[in-house]
Amino acid sequence: MSVTPQAASRAAEILSRPITLNGLTVPNRIVMAPMTRMFSPGGVPGDDVVSYYARRAAAGVGLIVTEGTYVGHESAGQSDDIPRFHGAEQLAGWTKVADAVHAAGGTIVPQLWHIGMVREQGQPPIAEAPAVGPSGLRPGAEEPTGKVMTQRDLDDVIGAFAEAAAAAERIGFDGVELHGAHGYLLDQFLWAGTNRRSDGYGGDPVARTKFAAELVAAVRETVSADFPIVFRYSQWKQEAYRARLAETPQELEAILAPLAAAGVDVFHASTRRYWVPEFDDSDLNLAGWTKKLTGRPTITVGSVGLSGDFLRAFAGEGSEVQGIDDLLDALERDEYDLVAVGRALLQDPQWAAKVLAGRTGELAPYDGATALKTLS
Repeated sequence: MSVTPQAASRAAEILSRPITLNGLTVPNRIVMAPMTRMFSPGGVPGDDVVSYYARRAAAGVGLIVTEGTYVGHESAGQSDDIPRFHGAEQLAGWTKVADAVHAAGGTIVPQLWHIGMVREQGQPPIAEAPAVGPSGLRPGAEEPTGKVMTQRDLDDVIGAFAEAAAAAERIGFDGVELHGAHGYLLDQFLWAGTNRRSDGYGGDPVARTKFAAELVAAVRETVSADFPIVFRYSQWKQEAYRARLAETPQELEAILAPLAAAGVDVFHASTRRYWVPEFDDSDLNLAGWTKKLTGRPTITVGSVGLSGDFLRAFAGEGSEVQGIDDLLDALERDEYDLVAVGRALLQDPQWAAKVLAGRTGELAPYDGATALKTLS
C-alpha cells in the first residue's frame, strides 16, 4: 500500500491526541485490543507476558487492554494456561505487568472474563465445575447442556467481578474492562438466543440487561468513583456470527442505557470490520451508534489497518496493509473516540510508533502463518 506523506502526517496528528476517560488521561487514541493468549501456566503471567505488554507500551500504545483474565469463580474458564485475575501469585504477576507498562509510558486495564456456557465440564482450571449460563444454553444451541444459574450463582459471579476490579485498582491498574461480548457469560444474558429466563433477568431487552447492569453497579461501588469501567460488547458471537442483540437503534438504546446508568464510563464496541455500517440509512458503525445513543466515549475495533478480518487470519491467512483514512474521518467527526488495534499490533509491536511518527510506509502485512507462533 502506498501512503502519501500528507496522509501519514494526518494519521499521526489525529491519533496522537490525548483523551480523558473518567479519571484517566490516555496519551493518545491507540488502544491495544484484548487478544487471548495461552502463555500463563497456572494462570500466572510471567516475565514473557510482562515483556509482551511493556514492549507495545514503549512503542506508543496509549491504552492496553489485556487478554481476557478469569475472575475468581469456579466456572469462569476453560484453560490452565490462560491468566487469572485472582490468587496471590497471579496478582503478583499482574502487578509486574502494570508497573512495566507504566514505566514505558502507557496505561493499562485488565479484561475481566467469565466464559459461561462456552465452557465444557471437565476442563481446567476446575474440572468438576459445571458450565453455567442464564438458561444453560451454548450460543447457537437449541437444547440446554449446562446449569441454569440460580440467584446464588448470579450473586457469586457478581462478587467475583467486583473482587477482581478491586484487586485491579489495588495493584495499580488504570481501570477495568468487563467482557460482555462474543457469546461469553454476560453476553449470554444480553442475547435472546441464550437467555430464555422467565424471571426478572429474562424477557425484553431491558430485562436481559439486568444481570450485566447489576454487575456493573457492583463494580462501580467497589472501586473509586474516578476509576474507569470499560464495557466490551458485540452483536456477533463466536458460535453465531450473524447474531444480533439489536435490530434497530431503539433496541440498542434499551440495552445500553441501563449499563451506562449503572456506571459504564466507556463502551468498547466489537465488530469484525470497523467500516461496516451497523443499521440501515446511516453510515455509523456500532461504536458510532453507541456514542450517539449513550453519550459515553467509545472504542471502535475490527480489522484496523488490515484487509480481511481476524477469523480468516486466525485460520492462518495473511492480510494486506489497508489505509485508515475513513477511520480518521470518523474520529474527526467525533463519531467515536479511540481505536483498538489487534492483529496489526500482534504482527508488529512497533505499529503505534510507526503510525505516530508518520512512518506508515514501513507497516508490514499480517502473516497469519507466523504471527500467532511468536506472540512476543
